[in-house]
Amino acid sequence: MSGPELITLGCRLNAAESEGMRGLAAGQDDLVIVNSCAVTAEAVRQARKAIRAAAKRRPGARIVVTGCAAQIDPAMFAAMPEVSAVVGNREKREASFFTRPRPLVGGTPPSPFALTEVEVRAPSAAPVARPSTLLRTNGGGGPGVEKIRVSDILSAADTAPHLAAGFGTRARAFVEVQTGCDHRCTFCIIPYARGPSRSVPAGGVIERIRALVDDGYKEVVLTGVDTTSYGPDLPGRQTLGALVERVLTLVPELPRLRLSSLDSIEIDDRLFELLTQEPRLQPHLHLSLQAGDDMVLKRMRRRHTRAQSVAMVERLKRARPDIAIGADLIAGFPTETEAQALNTLALLDDCDIVLGHIFPYSPRDGTPAARMPQHDLATIRARAARLRDAADARRAAWLDTLVGTEQSVLVERLDGRGHAGNYAPIRLASGAAPWGAITNGIRRGDIARMRVTHVADDVLVGDLV
Repeated sequence: MSGPELITLGCRLNAAESEGMRGLAAGQDDLVIVNSCAVTAEAVRQARKAIRAAAKRRPGARIVVTGCAAQIDPAMFAAMPEVSAVVGNREKREASFFTRPRPLVGGTPPSPFALTEVEVRAPSAAPVARPSTLLRTNGGGGPGVEKIRVSDILSAADTAPHLAAGFGTRARAFVEVQTGCDHRCTFCIIPYARGPSRSVPAGGVIERIRALVDDGYKEVVLTGVDTTSYGPDLPGRQTLGALVERVLTLVPELPRLRLSSLDSIEIDDRLFELLTQEPRLQPHLHLSLQAGDDMVLKRMRRRHTRAQSVAMVERLKRARPDIAIGADLIAGFPTETEAQALNTLALLDDCDIVLGHIFPYSPRDGTPAARMPQHDLATIRARAARLRDAADARRAAWLDTLVGTEQSVLVERLDGRGHAGNYAPIRLASGAAPWGAITNGIRRGDIARMRVTHVADDVLVGDLV
């Protein structure tokens, strides 16, 4: 193994940041970095499971835990004997937080951490660590507290993104353009893990994308926590639409640009025009809808209505009929009635959702929704299963409609798998070769034109055109 092992859970932003950490910790073969997710209690459980599995698989390795779950509850992870250090979402941007401790002259206890806002230095003295964590762990003691280097993310004002040198074996690159969130949806813990919304200046984004294109990447995904909130904190109150336009204009060599999850209520006229008219912007949108009932949306403190979601999708489909709609939907939200749950079920049809991402509601401590009357677990699971079955059926029917069509495909895996522009999964029947090696005229990382011949195991199968 060359360099650290990265275990990434959760969103595309985590994927982008993991590659940044891979570069920061280059050469550290004894290091495992677990980049955690906190969106549900199950995501936290998966992080703990991944830590234990990594320790069992690599008993001599250092395990550093970071990401949203580590930011929110660092003491829980620090108390795990397998964990060497817990690093916050701000601190994970600094290489010094991943280095092995080195003894200092004079017998001062070694520290693997650089001075940051969570440490103080006395005059003419060695650094003294002062762990600072978030929410109920702030200032507390307990097992493993000396492992924690997590600062108060809610005070963050920096905008610098991770600038990864590459994306390992990925054929698609992710570029962070924004982080944090200023909204307070009642079910969501993520603002407390990511802090306020901060945008990356357009010049840095464009420079990063140019470097990726020079390295051979043919598709870039712009990602963030609340991507459509990009820009108001920058000079001139920029917008996501303006950023996308600049990227397309100033990096003409980039064949494919894709956007991560968007808030439909924040799609302005300029962004709408680009989404529906610019062929290099891929015909796929993932919308943060969450529910299809107005009362539930109100209790979630969402900023859109059901009618607004339906109207936006109808506008998008009229202007660009081939655009594929994905969406996040929550099943079993507190106080949700059966009739309200059926309204969300009907939203799959009303918004033509073909790539549904279904979340069983999971109460997160410290959120308003966790204090609302809760459904029993059986009800939540049943509603989630019903939504998931309906979403799977719509996806299968959509894939069937693509048989016989030609698709532009980014080939991502050695077995010839990849995704079409509309994010339909597709496999080249004859397979593909490793990056840089050419067989059958195609290699991993290439964009290939394929004719879809059939569907197998919920994946399109095609031949080169």
